Amino acid sequence: MEILYQNLSNIELQHVIMWVIGGILIYLAIAKEMEPTLLLPMGFGAILVNLPIAEADSGVQAVIDFLFKIGIDSHELFPLLLFVGIGAMIDFEPLLTNPKLMLFGAAAQFGIFFTLLMASFFFPELKDAASIAIIGAADGPTSIFVAGQLQSNYIGAIMVAAYSYMALVPLVQPPIIKLCTTKKERLIRMPYKGKKVSKLTKILFPIVVTVIVALVAPDAVALIGFLMFGNLIRECGVLNSLSDTAQNVLANLITIFLGITIAARMKAEDFLQWQTLLIMGLGLVAFIVDTFGGIMLAKIMNLFSKEKINPMIGAAGISAFPMSARVVHKLGLEEDSSNFLLMHSIGVNVSGQIASVIAGGLILALVKGILGM
Repeated sequence: MEILYQNLSNIELQHVIMWVIGGILIYLAIAKEMEPTLLLPMGFGAILVNLPIAEADSGVQAVIDFLFKIGIDSHELFPLLLFVGIGAMIDFEPLLTNPKLMLFGAAAQFGIFFTLLMASFFFPELKDAASIAIIGAADGPTSIFVAGQLQSNYIGAIMVAAYSYMALVPLVQPPIIKLCTTKKERLIRMPYKGKKVSKLTKILFPIVVTVIVALVAPDAVALIGFLMFGNLIRECGVLNSLSDTAQNVLANLITIFLGITIAARMKAEDFLQWQTLLIMGLGLVAFIVDTFGGIMLAKIMNLFSKEKINPMIGAAGISAFPMSARVVHKLGLEEDSSNFLLMHSIGVNVSGQIASVIAGGLILALVKGILGM
C-alpha cells in the first residue's frame, strides 16, 4: 500500500495528458487502422515512459533510451534498415512506363522549402528549422535521418509529427485535394497504357538512381542506397525469400521498434512545450503545401497538354507510400466508380519517395555547408 500511495502521489497533470495522447494514438491504430504497426507502439510507449515509476527502478526508460541510442541517435540505424524493407515493397514499373510522373514527385517537395522559410522565423537555429521542414517529406525515416544528422534540439517532436501526419494522410489530404480541384477535373480519365518494362531495366534502375543521387546529393546516399538495395533484392529475381523477409518481417519488426523508441522522446517534461505544438502546426503546413504543389503542377501541365492529367494524382507526390496513392484512387472512385487512378498515383507516389530523399540530402548539404558541420 505504501508503494501504491507513493506512486499515486507522483502522478502529475502532465503525465495524465501524455496518457491521453498515448490513448488517442492507440485508438487511431486499432479503431481507425491508421498505421497500427507504428501508432500502437508509439501510443503505448508514450504511456510507458510517463508512468510515475518509469524513472525509478523499473528500467523502462533505460531500455527505451538504449534502443534510441543504437537505433536513432548514433547512426540512424532503424530508418536505414526500414528503407531496405520499403525498397523491397516498391514496384517502380508504373513510374518507368511514364517517367514524366517524376515531375509531380519533385513538385510535391515544395512544402519542405516553404516550411523551412516559415520555421526560420520561429526557430533561430537553422538546424532546427531545417529538421522541422523535412516533416514535409511525408517520410518518417527521412525526417529522423535528417534531424539526427543535424542534431536538432526537437527530434522527439519532429519524429512524432512526421509519423503522425503519415498515418493521418487519409484525413488530411482529401479536403485539400477537393479544395484545389473542380469536379470536372476530378472526373478526368487517364487510361493506363501499361507498357512492358524489361527485367534488365528494373535491375538497372536502382543502381543508376543510387549513382546519380550520390553525385547530385551525396548526403542522401545512405537513404537512397538502402532504399534501392531493397528494391534490387525485389527485382533481381533470385532472392525471393529474402525479398519477402525484407517486406514483411524486417519492415514490421523495425517499425515496431521504431514506434516504441520514438516514445523515448515523449516524456511529458520534454514533449509538452509550446514548441511541440508549433512543430505540429508547421508540419501540417508542409503537408498542405506539398499537396498543393503537386496538384498545381498538373493543372499547369494541362494548359499545354492534349492528354489531360487528373490533377488529383499530383497530390500523391508526397512520400507517404502507398497511403497517398490509395487516397487519390479512392477519391477518383468516389467521383466516378469506373475511373481507376491507382497505377498513375502509385507512379507519382514512388517518384515522391525518391524526390523526398533527394530533398533531404539537399537540405543536409545546404545546412551543413552554412554551419560548417
